[in-house]
Amino acid sequence: MRPHRAPTAAGPAAVVAALALLCGCGAAGGLESAGDAPSAVEPARLWPGLPPASAAPYDYGEGETARIPVRAPGGDVRRLDPVAVVQAGLTARTDRDSGQDELPAATVREIRACRTAPGDCPVLPPYYRDLTGDGREELVLGVTLPGRQLSVRAYTPQRGALTRIMSTSDAVISVELAGRDLILRAPSAIAGYEYRTAWSWDARQGAMLATRDEIVRVPGRPGKASSPPAPSVARR
Repeated sequence: MRPHRAPTAAGPAAVVAALALLCGCGAAGGLESAGDAPSAVEPARLWPGLPPASAAPYDYGEGETARIPVRAPGGDVRRLDPVAVVQAGLTARTDRDSGQDELPAATVREIRACRTAPGDCPVLPPYYRDLTGDGREELVLGVTLPGRQLSVRAYTPQRGALTRIMSTSDAVISVELAGRDLILRAPSAIAGYEYRTAWSWDARQGAMLATRDEIVRVPGRPGKASSPPAPSVARR
């Protein structure tokens, strides 16, 4: 409790009452004063004469979507075959026309051979979650890549077909669903730390965006790393 200062014109009775109030708060185990609040400091802009960039230096595919020619009966993604979805997406063009599905050639061959060589199929079991908040489930798929990396994709039913609303690849520690967010944990070159990226639905973009990307300390992992993590594919 931050006490209010008594006016300078107040009499002794007001001062005594204020002191009693302070003592009462502390003695009763209640709130106590935390001291004066620090003054707000206006952020200082460095190099104000530096011209601002007008375009991103690299295109990592964030916000990119692709129409997948697979029908979702009744908008129910649970009725879809995950392998068929990934196979159909191999030749799908993105909305920015930046190229076809960027997967290693060896992985593409394994995906196309999933029916005849299921033991080598890199498509992982699916998960379902309402990521967009429209009351319908989205399809979340993982495709294993060389170097212990993983491609994570999310699909939503739209106008009788599927739209891929997320596609990113990284060397992940784990992938988690938290509410309507997809969270990817990836190793860091700094021992005892890891990257955590949260992907969230953006209705304006119509895609999942990396809304939070941070490097955090992991309890119980002190010391020097015994070996560097696998090189990461462009994180997008």
